[in-house]
Amino acid sequence: MNYNRSEFQASYGLSSQLPESDRPEFVFSGRSNVGKSSLINRLCNRKNLARVSATPGKTATINFYRVDTAYFVDLPGYGYAKVSNADRERWDELINSYFEADRALNVLVQLLDSRHAPSADDVQMMEYLHFHRIPFVVALTKADKLKKSEMTAQLEEFRITCAPYGCKQVFLTSAEKGIGVEELRQYLDACLAPEA
Repeated sequence: MNYNRSEFQASYGLSSQLPESDRPEFVFSGRSNVGKSSLINRLCNRKNLARVSATPGKTATINFYRVDTAYFVDLPGYGYAKVSNADRERWDELINSYFEADRALNVLVQLLDSRHAPSADDVQMMEYLHFHRIPFVVALTKADKLKKSEMTAQLEEFRITCAPYGCKQVFLTSAEKGIGVEELRQYLDACLAPEA
């Protein structure tokens, strides 16, 4: 995939608006403020492709980015307390509709903060992915905030934690410093390669 060939396509706030699934889709999921927009920007070598919201829980839409021959699909962040029940229900309906539709979902990248154990919402999301047999990998964000000596231990810890949910691989990443970005790109590229 040529990550430099990327552009924002559209935001969809209702399941009925979701576009036809005509190309492979890589989905990015995570709680509010975990760094989804920053990681998407870093993967695509763009500063402002995915707009970083100053207010957590603000992205209440599914954002589609065309990246060469695929889509990056950015799900709204979850787990932000100050969201009304109506917003939360709309969020649930939107997410469920996305996953229930017949889409060319290739793999989901579940973002978790490398500095903290997965939250209850993170665990619930992984249970959901496992239950619906949605293939996923984990990108641990904000790795630049860890000490060098902590990195290997955290990576191992998360591998053990995420394995029961069917997680295929865990990547330590930092959008800030570019840690792990190339490895994640290579993994996504390999997902697109026809089965040998």
